[in-house]
Amino acid sequence: MAGFEVITLTEAARERVGDILSANADSHGIRIGIKNGGCAGMEYTVELVSEPVSGEDKVIVPEGTVYVAPQAVLFLLGTQLDYEVTKLRTGFVFNNPNVSSACGCGESVELTPAEMSPELLQELEINRQA
Repeated sequence: MAGFEVITLTEAARERVGDILSANADSHGIRIGIKNGGCAGMEYTVELVSEPVSGEDKVIVPEGTVYVAPQAVLFLLGTQLDYEVTKLRTGFVFNNPNVSSACGCGESVELTPAEMSPELLQELEINRQA
């Protein structure tokens, strides 16, 4: 595994990824992405990966692999993926430094793409080739 990762996972998120993949043995991992939607403009997506996409960024942890959709990389750069269980909500939580605003219901966000330095671009390319 290369030293640079687009996102990081907390222990709780890693455990949840492991649980999901244990229950779906035919999956290669989960894919994190974004889509247009919600009152703030964008929503996070989480889906099972039946086939990895060539050149896709990925984070490999002992519990499984988390792929990052190519169109989402600049919006998710530096994000910490967590998982929480509360009385009112259970699910993944995105601690994303690229959020510029969020809706009141917490279901959608407005994201600003991360600034890419030449060094960061080189690190991303090295990761994709690994």
